[in-house]
Amino acid sequence: MNISLARITRIFFGLLALSSVVFEIVVLLGEGAFRPVNFFSYYTVLSNLLAGVFLIYFGVTNNTSNKTAVVRGAITLYMAMTGVIFAVLLAGLEGVRLTAVPWNNLVLHYIMPLVVVGDWLLNPPKKKISKRAIWLWITFPLLYVVYSLIRGAIVNWYPYPFLSPVQSSYLQVAITSLVLAVFVIALAFAIRQFAGMRDRKKR
Repeated sequence: MNISLARITRIFFGLLALSSVVFEIVVLLGEGAFRPVNFFSYYTVLSNLLAGVFLIYFGVTNNTSNKTAVVRGAITLYMAMTGVIFAVLLAGLEGVRLTAVPWNNLVLHYIMPLVVVGDWLLNPPKKKISKRAIWLWITFPLLYVVYSLIRGAIVNWYPYPFLSPVQSSYLQVAITSLVLAVFVIALAFAIRQFAGMRDRKKR
């Protein structure tokens, strides 16, 4: 079976994402600081796990069906969110431990978002994606915010400062969430535009 460089690259970075998350767990376990529910409540962890699994699947199967393209678009959106939101709201915070392993901060917050978004831009799906898919894509981020706020109110722990009414206020969290929602929807539409672009250019 002839596997292209693009497919090999996807498999490599998929394994890199998964191994980085596993390494985080191993280090935290060694420090006695691993809290499973808290750990898997970080958007960065969830998005990178999804990206890692999908990149390996996509690299191995090279499945280019419309359903796969829709899932791929969702993963691209989630990883773009991870990179942009981290850079804007988290990267400059002082005294905040971003990852258990410094190198993983580079992998999970910078390299993986660039890889996934770059793969979408350089190798977009050949067919257009329905606008309806966008609303499916944003369901996960929406549920994540709702989950974070409800669980945070119960256990008094929030994954990120901008989602914590304890560190600011519910009004500030609501405003930030609204701004992020507008940004995510706009980003989703922009990502969708690349699907089928090559086919449109040929006409």
